[in-house]
Amino acid sequence: MKQAIDTILSEATASGAVPGVVAAVGDRTGVLYEGAFGLRGLDRPDPMTPDTVAWVASMTKALTTVALMQLVERGKVELDAPAGRYCPQIGAVQVLAEFDAGGQPVMRAPKRPVTVRDLLTHTSGYAYDFASGAIRKYMKATGLPTTNTGLKASLAAPLIADPGEAFVYGISTDWAGQVVEAVTGSTLEQVFAANIAGPLGMSDTMFRLGPDQHARRATVHAVKEDGSYVPTPMVVVQEPEFASGGGGLYSTAGDYLAFTRMLLNGGVLDGTRILSEASVAALGTDQIPHMTIPAMGLMSPMGLRQVDFFGGQPTGWTLAFQINRERSAEGRAAGSLFWGGFANTFYWIDPASGLTGVFITQVVPFFDPRSVKLFKAFEREVYRAR
Repeated sequence: MKQAIDTILSEATASGAVPGVVAAVGDRTGVLYEGAFGLRGLDRPDPMTPDTVAWVASMTKALTTVALMQLVERGKVELDAPAGRYCPQIGAVQVLAEFDAGGQPVMRAPKRPVTVRDLLTHTSGYAYDFASGAIRKYMKATGLPTTNTGLKASLAAPLIADPGEAFVYGISTDWAGQVVEAVTGSTLEQVFAANIAGPLGMSDTMFRLGPDQHARRATVHAVKEDGSYVPTPMVVVQEPEFASGGGGLYSTAGDYLAFTRMLLNGGVLDGTRILSEASVAALGTDQIPHMTIPAMGLMSPMGLRQVDFFGGQPTGWTLAFQINRERSAEGRAAGSLFWGGFANTFYWIDPASGLTGVFITQVVPFFDPRSVKLFKAFEREVYRAR
């Protein structure tokens, strides 16, 4: 496995397909593979290393969900309770119905309240601005800031669908993080450190980077129209008004592999229990069997792309992950769990095969075809070698 994966990843960086990449594979007993190739940034000579720190963006969502499920276990949160019970602002949210002749939004009440479960399954109706023209138009009309500003005001977006009626990928998990903070009286950063990252030894997983993490941080590269990469100064806001439970974390491949291996092991790693087996089972259960995750259209300087990893195969969503309903072309079993982050970071957890993998580049926007191709080649080799 090591020789084959090393060859795949090293050839990709040597050819310029990606500036740099880190990948790791584990099973229930330990780490099977770890490798790093290329450069942390095309603007500097530092090589990618296994301990390179990267913005993992929406890979944050799984940790936020685990933190919330810990509160469910303690009886502090009910999944089917209105989320407004914990965060009154959610209880007051309205649906964006249309825009009037002057371009101003017309609002209406939702058919029912948003529940905590809706937040975790992305069926709340909350959207992301980069994936919703209606929200972008609303922002232009009202001055609503984007969530990457770190301003709490950015969470005051309306719904674009009634709760429970559609899968809409958006700021739901940011709101789930706000539920965690409201119930615990602690910041999400403190909750992660005390209850997830700290116990699992994930010492480089954090919202606010220390000097050591800054020194090992990989540069985020933007894609130009001709497909070339340009280094950017992009860093997540380090003193935000709220920590983004949907996308604010930095981590390493090794750290995140510890997290996914914990889930692969039913909530425990090296004798440290993070979640109960029942909670982990819930995280592995399709919560929207009557729906299929739609392909998401994203604009890139290279053109419009449809985000669909599985060639039209139907997939669902658990309380934290996209779930395969069929075996994937790469070898992933039905019932496997998956997600990624905006800078083309990906992971999967396959309980049936007992395998989990983490793949990290720092390329934006999401679903860059070269990063996706390399990730799929990496995953195929993992299954072939096993």
